[in-house]
Amino acid sequence: MKFPKTRKRYCRFCKKHTDHKLLESKKKTPGTAHPLSRGGKFRLRKRGLMKFGNRGRLSRRPVGQRSMTGKKQSKKIDLRYECSVCKKMSVRREGFRVKKVEFV
Repeated sequence: MKFPKTRKRYCRFCKKHTDHKLLESKKKTPGTAHPLSRGGKFRLRKRGLMKFGNRGRLSRRPVGQRSMTGKKQSKKIDLRYECSVCKKMSVRREGFRVKKVEFV
């Protein structure tokens, strides 16, 4: 996918529209972002991803049916925007799947 190298967008630190440089980074998983935050642990427990304690109805399933198998074709990426004035970085949080990113 092709993106422009710079984009004009609102900087919440300068409080005005400035040029931003685009950077690519891999999307962080809940385990690497903030693994021990209170809300993060709560959400993991609700989804049944915590590896201790009773997993409710998931604990009654046969072992082979708990997880998905197979490999994804691409990684999720985050687009990071660096302000040209204050050099602060902001992240477009909704990661999307793409095999190759190119800045034109």
